[in-house]
Amino acid sequence: MIVSALLTSLGINFGLCILYFTLYSILRKQPGNIEVYAPRLVAEGKSRQESHFDLERLLPSTGWVRTAWQLSEEELLSASGLDAVVYMRIFIFSLRVFSVAGIIGICILLPVNYLGNELNDIDFSELPNKSVDLFSISNVKDGSKWLWVHFCSAYLITGVVCFLLYYEYNYISSKRLASFYASRPQSHDFSVLVRGIPVTSGSSFSNQVESFFTEYHSSTYLSHSVVRRTSKLQGLIEVPAAFVSFKSRYGAAIAVHIQQAINPMQWITEQAPEPNDVYWPFLSSTFLRIWISKLLVIVASIFLTVIFLIPVVFVQGLANLDQLEILLPFLKRVLSITFVSQVVTGYLPSLILQMFLSFVSPIMKLFSSMQGYISHSQIERSASSKVLWFTIWNVFFANVLSGSVISQLKLFLDLKNIPSRLAAAVPAQASFFITYVLSSGWTSVASEIARAIPLICELIGGCCSKSRSDEFDVPSFPYHKEIPRTLLFGLLGITYFLLAPLIIPFVLAYYALGYIVYRNQLLNVYLPKFETGGKFWPIVHNSTIFTLILMQTIAIGIFGLKKLPLASSLTLPLPVLTLLFNEYCRKCFLPIFHAYSAESLIKKDREDHSDPAMGEFFDKLVNAYSDPCMRPLSYSDNADRHISPLLGPAQV
Repeated sequence: MIVSALLTSLGINFGLCILYFTLYSILRKQPGNIEVYAPRLVAEGKSRQESHFDLERLLPSTGWVRTAWQLSEEELLSASGLDAVVYMRIFIFSLRVFSVAGIIGICILLPVNYLGNELNDIDFSELPNKSVDLFSISNVKDGSKWLWVHFCSAYLITGVVCFLLYYEYNYISSKRLASFYASRPQSHDFSVLVRGIPVTSGSSFSNQVESFFTEYHSSTYLSHSVVRRTSKLQGLIEVPAAFVSFKSRYGAAIAVHIQQAINPMQWITEQAPEPNDVYWPFLSSTFLRIWISKLLVIVASIFLTVIFLIPVVFVQGLANLDQLEILLPFLKRVLSITFVSQVVTGYLPSLILQMFLSFVSPIMKLFSSMQGYISHSQIERSASSKVLWFTIWNVFFANVLSGSVISQLKLFLDLKNIPSRLAAAVPAQASFFITYVLSSGWTSVASEIARAIPLICELIGGCCSKSRSDEFDVPSFPYHKEIPRTLLFGLLGITYFLLAPLIIPFVLAYYALGYIVYRNQLLNVYLPKFETGGKFWPIVHNSTIFTLILMQTIAIGIFGLKKLPLASSLTLPLPVLTLLFNEYCRKCFLPIFHAYSAESLIKKDREDHSDPAMGEFFDKLVNAYSDPCMRPLSYSDNADRHISPLLGPAQV
C-alpha cells in the first residue's frame, strides 16, 4: 500500500468520526431521543426533558466531553460497579503504554526505518507515492548497526509494559478488596449452590439437604431453597440441586472449598452467584451432561474458527489489487481509477472483515451459555475469552499467515521456525492493520456513541425495538464484545511497535477516543445487571503477556532475517523473563480474584455481627434464590436460627 492510499483511508474514517460526533452532540439534546442516548438516566428517573424550543439544541457542543472527562473513578465505581472500572483501566493502561511507545516509535524508530536504505537520496515531495513499507523495519539494511536501536527498544517497551501491568494488577486487586470491605451484606457471599444431592428412597431432596447440613455445618447453616422444574405430568418437581445459605461468609466459604462427601460426585458445592445473576437452565445438570456440553462447545468453536477463514481469504483477495483484477476482470477498468483502487485496497477489506466479526460475539455468547455455567457473569467472562482468542487467530494470524488451515497449523507445530516465519510474514501486513485500526477502531468508537441502530429503530416506531410503554429495557454493557476488541488493538500496537511504528499514533488515538466515549456511555446508556467483582482483569493481563511474547518472538526472528544473529540471541531471555514475571503476578494477585481470604471474610463477618440490620437481611436471604418463574418453597431449620451469632466460638 502506498502512503496516498493510507491517507485516503485516514480521511474517510476521520470524516466519519467527525460526522458521528457532530450528530451525537445535536441529537442527544432532542427530547424525543432521550431514550436512545440516555436510557439509563430515564430508567433511574434522572433525565431532564425540556419542552420549550431552544436554538442551542440545533448546534453541536462539547459539554458531554467535559462531563465524561471529569467523572471520577469513585463515581464510576458507585454508578457502574468494579467491572466498569476495570474496563476503563484498560484504556488508562493502554494510553500510558502507547504514550511511551509513541515517543520511542515516532521519534526514534520511524526515522531509523525511513533512513535505513537511502540516506543520501531523500525526496519528500514523492512521499505520498511511496510504500508504507518504507517506514517499517523492512527498509533497514541487513546487518545494519541501526538494528541495535530496535533491540534496545524491545527491552525498553517490555520493561514499561511489565511495570504498568504489575501496577494495574496491584491496583485492581486492592480495589476489589476495598469494594468487598465497603459493601453491604450480599446474598451470594452467604450462599452456595449444591448439586449432586444423592437420591434416597422415602426422602425428598429438601429433607436430604436439611439433614446433611444440619449434621455437618450445624454452627453456620441457615436455610436452603431447593431448585425445581416444571413437568407436564407432575407439575413442579424437585431436582438434585439447592441453594444453601449460611450465617456467615466464612461458613459459606468452608462449604465451597472443602469436599463435602467421600464420593466426589455427590454434594458438589460452588459459590452461588447474585440472585439476579443466576442462569437457571443448568442448575440441575449432571456432571456428565456438563462435560459433554463443554466438549461440544469446543468442537463448535473450532469449527466456527475454521469456517471464518473463508471471509478472511476473501478480504485478503481485496487487499491485493492484482489478484482482484484476475478474479474479477470486468472490474479492471474501474479499478484503474486511482481513488477507487485506494478505497478498495485500503478501506474496504478492513470494513468487510469488521462486518463479519460482528456476528462472532453473539455466537460465542450462545456457545458459552451451553457450557453449564450457573451465572450470566460466568457466561460473559467465558464468551470474552472465546471472542478474544477467536479474534486474535482470525484477525491477526489468519491475515498474517494466509494460506490454508493445515499450513497455519504446520507453522505452530514446527516450533523452531516460528520466529522466522512470523518475522517474514507480519511486516508485510502492516498497512492492512493500520487501516483496520482506523475502520474498526476509530469508526466503531464513533458509531458507539452515535447509536445509529437504536436511533433508527426508535424513529420507525417499535418495529425493530420496544414500543413506548411503562416497561423500559436498559441495555447492559457488552463486555464479551468490547473487551476483546479493545485488547486486539493493544496486540496490534505492541506487535508492530518494532516493525512498523507508524501504527502507534493511530492506536493511541483510538484509546484516547475510547476513554471519553465509553465513560460517557457507562454513565448515560448502560445499566449493570450483574457484577463479577473485577474478574475480567486476569483476562486482560494474560492477553497482554501473550502480546509481549508474540512481539519478542517476532523480534528474535526479524533480527535473524536481518543478519544480526547476536541481537537475535540476546533477545532470547526476554520471553523467559516475561513468563517469570507473569508467574510472579499469578502468585501475588490471581488468588484474590478466585476467592476472598479467611482473614477478609472473618473481618467482614465480625463487622456485621453488631449490625442490627442483619436480622432483616437473613429474613430476606431465606427467599433470595427463589426461581422467578417457579417460586420454589424455602425451608429453614428453625425460626430463630437467623438471629444467632454470625460466628461460632471457634471462629471468633
